[in-house]
Amino acid sequence: MPSDTMQAPGSAPATPDAVLAFWFADAMRRAWFRSTPALDAQIRARFEGLWRAATDGHVDDWADTPEGALALAIVLDQLPLNMFRGQPEAFAGEAQAIAVAQRAIAAGFDHQLPPERVAFLYMPLMHSEALVHQEQAVRLFAAAGLDDNLRFARHHHDLIRRFGRFPHRNAILGRQSTPDELAYLASKQAFTG
Repeated sequence: MPSDTMQAPGSAPATPDAVLAFWFADAMRRAWFRSTPALDAQIRARFEGLWRAATDGHVDDWADTPEGALALAIVLDQLPLNMFRGQPEAFAGEAQAIAVAQRAIAAGFDHQLPPERVAFLYMPLMHSEALVHQEQAVRLFAAAGLDDNLRFARHHHDLIRRFGRFPHRNAILGRQSTPDELAYLASKQAFTG
């Protein structure tokens, strides 16, 4: 199916512009990092089909433009965190999102996007469990002057440097936590995602 016609039954066609209009709408901005079960369900109803198409490679051509690459990064990295909260599928598109971000950065697309939007192009790197991506995320957020995001990028970086992975994902992904991770997860400093 061509990428410009991916859609859920009864919904408008899923396009990069439609994804960006949804994600950057005022109401959604207020919910970015404090979602509710109702919003998670709304996002899943609206975008699960597109996410599946994206993970199957059916909208890879979106990555050919700055806005398309940003929209694809959001579909692969941000939306599944809502749609599949607490489930392994939340991280299933992570490697693809990182590849989209890396390709877009190499093409200079990040310099063609507004600062408040480019943060979401960099976030797949911040969500990676690879230290090299974490280091790149810190550099990119710092260079872009995105100080609020940089604070979180440094926090994520420090977790990966310390544990080699995000301890809060262990239960979701069926991984055994180490004693150090368990102590961290029981602490007031624990990051839970």
